[in-house]
Amino acid sequence: MSFTDIIALVIGAWLFYQLAQAIYNVFFHPLSKYPGPLIGRITSIPCSYHTIRGRQHYYAKSLFDKYGPVVRTSPNTLGFISAQAGKDIYTHRNSSGAMIGKAWEYYRTPGMASTMFSSEPKPHAALRKSVNPSFSERSMRAQEPVIGEYVDLLVRRLREAGNGGQKALNMKDWYTFTTFDVIGKLAFSSDFGCLEGSNYHPWVHMVNRALLNSTILNELKRLTTKHLMTILNLSGTAKNTQERLNITGAMLSKRMEAGSQPDFMDPFIQGKDKLNLDFDHLKSNADMFVVAGSETTATLLTGATYLLLTNPAVYEKVVAEVRSSFASDDEITLTSVNKLTYMLACLNETLRRYPPAASWLPRMINRGDAIIDGNVVPQGCVVSVYIYSSHMSEYNFTDPEGFHPERFLGDSRFANDHLEALRPFSVGPYDCIGRNLAYAEMRLILARVLFNFDLRLSDDSKDWLKDQRAYGVWDKPDLYAYLTPVSY
Repeated sequence: MSFTDIIALVIGAWLFYQLAQAIYNVFFHPLSKYPGPLIGRITSIPCSYHTIRGRQHYYAKSLFDKYGPVVRTSPNTLGFISAQAGKDIYTHRNSSGAMIGKAWEYYRTPGMASTMFSSEPKPHAALRKSVNPSFSERSMRAQEPVIGEYVDLLVRRLREAGNGGQKALNMKDWYTFTTFDVIGKLAFSSDFGCLEGSNYHPWVHMVNRALLNSTILNELKRLTTKHLMTILNLSGTAKNTQERLNITGAMLSKRMEAGSQPDFMDPFIQGKDKLNLDFDHLKSNADMFVVAGSETTATLLTGATYLLLTNPAVYEKVVAEVRSSFASDDEITLTSVNKLTYMLACLNETLRRYPPAASWLPRMINRGDAIIDGNVVPQGCVVSVYIYSSHMSEYNFTDPEGFHPERFLGDSRFANDHLEALRPFSVGPYDCIGRNLAYAEMRLILARVLFNFDLRLSDDSKDWLKDQRAYGVWDKPDLYAYLTPVSY
């Protein structure tokens, strides 16, 4: 047999295997009875393609719009949008007795040590238990002077930069400066100096690129060989992530030299031996705290500002609530903002309409068959609620494309809404530990901005929300608005 014959035989065998695999996936796979696009039943390439392009949320929504609330999005993956599915999926043990855990291949980034959110259940529980007190409501109230200091500085900087409302300000930048400085102080006892210098710290500037790179690497990791991944890493695909981790490492070293401090990293640093955390794991967890505790809140505030300014009746109503509730800036505190029920409804509606984490949270059925929203799903399959699709579906919400805070205030027009389908912070043992911090920051910051300024959207930001891409969180463009100081 010649060399050419051997090559032809190998190619033929490979093609036969691919054909056999396609036939199995379409007709005999345990998920074959569920609806979905033919190409998606054959291969996961379409999902990976749209994920790498930052358009997974739009692609998934188009599938649910066409096929209904349960869709086979790829050969071994079943997607859901119902509230009940969220309850059934995001627990260690399903109500049917099945064990469901994270689908780790989607969460572990090449080149990074595991974090609290990418650890196996037992170490995750130990890490979370050690840091839980730092994220309680009581702890957030204790941190009010720290958070308030940066919000004060934000208001001053907006007054200085806005030239009395004559200059359009990029609110994406200003919210990002604020949330990164706050989380830097809370996590490392040292901020990034963004608000002080009215500019990005190099670490902060790398985040969006790092999220993009992480998304691409995670998808390619599942689709390609280890050799190709090595080439991609050497060619610089993961360079940004490594540069950011190097800066994080330098900040962490400085923080560790300072000894015990009242910040988020202290339980990890002081308990590193008991928690089995070497420097690389401490560094990855520090990186995770900063990204998760800042970028998502800045994204939510930017989205809320756009949605308010493009819905004038809502904007006027929330401004009236804020300004009638307080006589001065000093009265606006983490406690007093709790009475702003309409503003909270506006933020919750923003979380629905523009969820910072827009894509999906995949889980693996590790043991036993699971019953998810009445559907039997076999062991070994991946399942997920697709967040954006769930929030933007008429299956769950009346007029999902609109912006209606009233749906959270008992308005009869929205009596049939499934509000429990709103899960921007997820649920279960891996839910967002920073929920209290996020709500504290976004309520205080938005209230202070609305109290101090009249806002008007710049014409070049009118279509800000259109066709945005997402890599973990939204890859949001600049949002320009004019801020005219209010005199009291």
